[in-house]
Amino acid sequence: MGLNNPLESLYKRKKVLITGHTGFKGSWLSIWLNKMGAEVIGYALAPYTERDNFVVSKLEDKITHIIGDVLDYENLLHVFTEYEPEFVFHLAAQPLVLESYVKPKETYDVNIGGTVNVLECCRLTASVKVIINVTSDKCYENKEWIWGYRENDRLGGYDPYSSSKAGSEVVTAAYRQSFFNIENVSEHGKNIASVRAGNVIGGGDWQTDRLIPDCIASLEQNEPVIIRNPSAIRPWQHVLEPLSGYLLLAEKMYQNPGQYCEAWNFGPEEGNMKSVCEITDLVLKYWGEGSWQDQSEPPSSHETNILKLDISKARSRLKWHPALSIEQAVTATVDWYKSYKGNDIYQFCEQQIESFFSEGF
Repeated sequence: MGLNNPLESLYKRKKVLITGHTGFKGSWLSIWLNKMGAEVIGYALAPYTERDNFVVSKLEDKITHIIGDVLDYENLLHVFTEYEPEFVFHLAAQPLVLESYVKPKETYDVNIGGTVNVLECCRLTASVKVIINVTSDKCYENKEWIWGYRENDRLGGYDPYSSSKAGSEVVTAAYRQSFFNIENVSEHGKNIASVRAGNVIGGGDWQTDRLIPDCIASLEQNEPVIIRNPSAIRPWQHVLEPLSGYLLLAEKMYQNPGQYCEAWNFGPEEGNMKSVCEITDLVLKYWGEGSWQDQSEPPSSHETNILKLDISKARSRLKWHPALSIEQAVTATVDWYKSYKGNDIYQFCEQQIESFFSEGF
């Protein structure tokens, strides 16, 4: 699958609002859309660290950058009213499983209440045509089975984070049925879908309790990487993989009103389903040195051991498929962390986006 000239011409000069644009995935999506000529409006909290992709790429100077909380409904509605976006990508969230045990109320407020606020603003803003709500592969009721979850499998969630993402999916479905029903799309003019991706890796993520940032933090200090649950299997994928799916899906929805308005998985190939220790070994290989230590302890919080996504629907109906091997994904990720201190990172990200389709990194 490639984002070709027709898709670039679609987004050129289109107003696109991204919630969570200062975050890891949001910053990459903002760069990509800006590269295609879209008028990007970002609405989010301040960046997590001064080393985030958003900061080091100096993205603030290249798009409309608005600091705001999705829980501040009046301010959010003001932004929608002022900028009149046609496309909305909702990525703002509390994104961490372990953090959800520490701050469960905040997790539910942001991940469910924030979704309600964004969708309500979309409902009241006539210009909005396409809405993509980015949730998580963890929205499924995880039965620890060996095959991938399909979009129509039961939603659930053991922990506050996972269940909050399932809740965001339920809210999305309710708005679709109540206000954005596909049978009446000619009247309301809005198309809404939810998207679920795997464990996304790539440059510029510094969140705690994530494998790649934890690896890089230890390697930069010349310390062994400490990992927990090394045998856990996750659907690893480079950040550009699901983003390519989101952009393609939004294009399909825009050009075919009333179609594709449903839930979609964007995960990796079976070969990218790797254990935590296998991914750590690859990071050390491409970094060039380092070691890791297993400090597994009886978990204080529940963690899944196996989680896979079935992407057959996206492959069949959207003609989307993953482009990168796990080795290419890890190489591109490590290259970013080796480069962020002394390069034009915005240009570096653009080059990685170009290489994603032309050469596979």
